[in-house]
This record gives sequence, structure tokens and C-alpha cells, in this order.
Amino acid sequence: MKHEHPVKTDADKPAEPTRRAQGKAAFFDVDGTLISTNVVHAYGYYAMNEGSYAGIARRTLQTMANLPVFGVLNLIDRKIFNEYFYRQYEGLTEDRLLTLNEDLFNDVIKPAIFPRAQDLIDQARRAGCKVVLVSGALDFTMTPLSRHLGADDLIANRMQFVGGKATGKVIPPIIEGANKADVIREYCEKHDISLMKSFAYSDSASDYAMLTAVGRPTAVNPDLRLRALARS
Repeated sequence: MKHEHPVKTDADKPAEPTRRAQGKAAFFDVDGTLISTNVVHAYGYYAMNEGSYAGIARRTLQTMANLPVFGVLNLIDRKIFNEYFYRQYEGLTEDRLLTLNEDLFNDVIKPAIFPRAQDLIDQARRAGCKVVLVSGALDFTMTPLSRHLGADDLIANRMQFVGGKATGKVIPPIIEGANKADVIREYCEKHDISLMKSFAYSDSASDYAMLTAVGRPTAVNPDLRLRALARS
């Protein structure tokens, strides 16, 4: 893992509560920060292991056809991307997804963990931080990774299931972009954690709001936009 840069933030940081919060946390984005895979890889694995040949073929062709759309939406608006992308899960059974998540971790996610990811987690732990993963991926996909890295908590998207099948709709709030900053603030308030004492790590400029929500932000493997923001 390379290119860790402190991010310079605006002078007017979020106001602390009147009663000073005592704890501190380290909030980690996942895709691109701790692992080299992303939500599309995860869905591809689920689709390829759906169970029926017809279902596998249909979902594989559908995913391939949608790849250009995913790319454009991801660049334009992460919220719209998430809403559109997670529709692909419609019809997948909850039991099957929960059965496959450990296999997905062992086959795809674990080999994609960046070499220094565990070091970053361990450093945060030694600094006395509660370690929290904050991901736009689905919670059942991230749970094995969270456990493997020894995280204390996981904030991730949650799929809606009706009658044991995915509806393709994410239960609000959608964890992405600016919403990550909002859920971090709420988490800190709920758990008596100081924003100013806390850390945040991300690779993407789309997480700039999340990074500037805390007192100690760091860019990890930054994309070009975040690299420029970190140096400005």
C-alpha cells in the first residue's frame, strides 16, 4: 500500500458537543483503501454462483452489458450509481447470499487485501482508536473482512429482503459520498467519540466529506483528485 498523505482541511471543523467526547475512532473506507476489489467484483461472484445455469447466464450477460453504465454513473454520482447498481441483486435469495459471503471473502476479497492494510488497522488500535469500517458495499459482503481485520464495528449498506429474496433496494441511508460523513458524525455522537480526535482513511475524492469530518484525515492510495486536494 502506497501514497499516504495527510489531508489539509478547512479551519472550521465540525463543532464538538458542549460536553467533551472522550473516545476516538479510526474510520476506514474499504474499496481502494484496504482492498483492491470493489462492489462490482462482489456482485459478479454472487451472480456466477447463483445456482442455476440459466440464472448465471442471464446475470452474467446483464452485468457485462451494464459495465459501461456503472462506470459513467460512478463518475457522475455515487448515490445514483448505488441505487442503480444494487437493483442487479433483485431476486437473489438471502440464504444463498449469506452462504456465499464466506466463499467470496476467501476466493476474492482476502487475496485482494493490500499488504499494509493490517498495519494501518494495528496502528489505529495502538493509538487507542475504535476501528470502524465504512463501506458502500453490502453488510453481509463486508462482515468476513471486518472480522478478519479485527475491526470493532462495520457501517455498510443493507439490502432489503422480502420473502427471503432481495428487492434490489438498499435500506436508507445509502452509505456513499457525503452520507458517509453524516453517518460518521451520528456514530461519534452515539458512542461518545470525539470527531476532532478521530482519524479517517480513504483513497477517493468522493470521500472528501468523510475525510474532512474528522480531525485527522489521511489519503491512502489517493486517486488524482484526492491527491490534488491533499496537496492544496
